[in-house]
Amino acid sequence: MAMSIEFCDFATNMPFQESTKLVWLESPTNPLLKITDIRMCAEKSKQHNCLLAVDNTFCSPYFQTPLELGADLVVHSVTKYIGGHSDVVGGVVCTNSDDLYQKLRFIQNGVGAVPSPFDCFLAHRGLKTLHVRMEAAARNAHAIALFLESHKGVTKVVYPGLPSHPQYELAKRQQHGFGAMITFYCVGSREQSAIVLRALRVFCLAESLGAVESLAECPSLMTHASVPDDQRALLGIDDTLIRLSVGIESSYDLIEDLNNALNAAVESMA
Repeated sequence: MAMSIEFCDFATNMPFQESTKLVWLESPTNPLLKITDIRMCAEKSKQHNCLLAVDNTFCSPYFQTPLELGADLVVHSVTKYIGGHSDVVGGVVCTNSDDLYQKLRFIQNGVGAVPSPFDCFLAHRGLKTLHVRMEAAARNAHAIALFLESHKGVTKVVYPGLPSHPQYELAKRQQHGFGAMITFYCVGSREQSAIVLRALRVFCLAESLGAVESLAECPSLMTHASVPDDQRALLGIDDTLIRLSVGIESSYDLIEDLNNALNAAVESMA
């Protein structure tokens, strides 16, 4: 049976197709941290007899609970915040529907997608400190976002916890916290963003996210390099965009690290 996947923005009120069975969304999105009204999407999906699945990796179950907002399925990359220590690879699907659970359980059993006992141990260990890590990382992220907004080496900061975020009120309404992911545009061009990333000492250059250590990357050259140039341009992912996954180190050390790196980029343009 042929299956098509369509990407749509609910804000544009794109009509559902008769063949539409599942609506899949991510909130906040990667890497631009756009927020989708999950409750509204759940209502629209139910009107068209569709399931709603939400990728909740960026917020983690600590900062957002889509099932309570009407979603049918919630997925997490256990590799990220749930594991929390960059040492386990896994994923989880959550539902409050017994019917969906039984169907997913049958598929999992048939396919054989079973994690190892040690992977389960690592994920369980991570869950025990999820609340502590998320609170610490979110505090750091908020302090860093405020710092970045005031730095001359930054042209724009995107963080749901800043009033400047276009969906700040929605984030406050449906999330229990603003998370620890930040994106920002540095001054200049690819040359300056490369200088920033090379100059960082506390932040590690890496594509992953959601662990105790802080990471930085350039989406246009790393995580989203496979996206065609014209689509990246439409999304606003250019070579000056830098994504941060803020960890639980000292906020003072993280801000000083970013300050030194951004100052180096500014000086390169003098």
